[in-house]
Amino acid sequence: MTPPASCARPLTDKLAQLVALTLDEIAVLEDLQSTTRIVRRNREILTEGKKYDALFVLIEGVSIRYRILHDGRRQITNISLPGDFIGFPSNFFEGALYSVSALVDSVVSPVPFAKLFGVFGSHPRLAAAIFWSFACEAAMYAEHLIDVGRRSALERVAHFLLELLTRLKNIGLADDRSFRMPLTQELIADALGLSVPHVNRTLRQLRDDQLVSIERNMVIVMNVEELAALADFKKSYLGQFRMPGLVVDN
Repeated sequence: MTPPASCARPLTDKLAQLVALTLDEIAVLEDLQSTTRIVRRNREILTEGKKYDALFVLIEGVSIRYRILHDGRRQITNISLPGDFIGFPSNFFEGALYSVSALVDSVVSPVPFAKLFGVFGSHPRLAAAIFWSFACEAAMYAEHLIDVGRRSALERVAHFLLELLTRLKNIGLADDRSFRMPLTQELIADALGLSVPHVNRTLRQLRDDQLVSIERNMVIVMNVEELAALADFKKSYLGQFRMPGLVVDN
């Protein structure tokens, strides 16, 4: 399958914002994303416990990473967007640590470990940029831990929405204060360790305070600065890292 031209190589576009890619490096990234397959809505991309010899690049769509507990409760650990790697660090173990499901019809590219490790050997500058992508993932996990451990329900929801807004804006899928996302209250609850009624009350309070509006999957942040202050949101963990001789000068 050939994905649409508008998002055909999102990993290349993502890393090109960080590194002035050479033609050779672009060719390597194109090769990593050359084989694609469709994953239908609500179908699994990864299954917990299954052995994998590859990571996946999300080419198009949205997916969730999660664990199902023995009593059926679900904890969502992150949301994957176009250009993200799926399976880090889960797939580096004997069996995948988490499951990943498509929220909408999605397109992924499998990247065998052998091919990925080859990039680290032959193109170290490009490998450093890929490592940055993994570092962003780790930084998000740390923020999510702070969400569950210390932030109030209101702060958690505010931080969650601002993180998505920032990430989507970085890849051209959001404007300065709004984005479209298949966000159900159940999904938000499972991502933030809250009950659905608690999420409902929190969203109603944000709406009554004229901070956030959600209508039919369209999220509108009406006051970004005030919402960021409420959530203590600092987007630096989603920004570019700095390495002399590697990054693009802005």
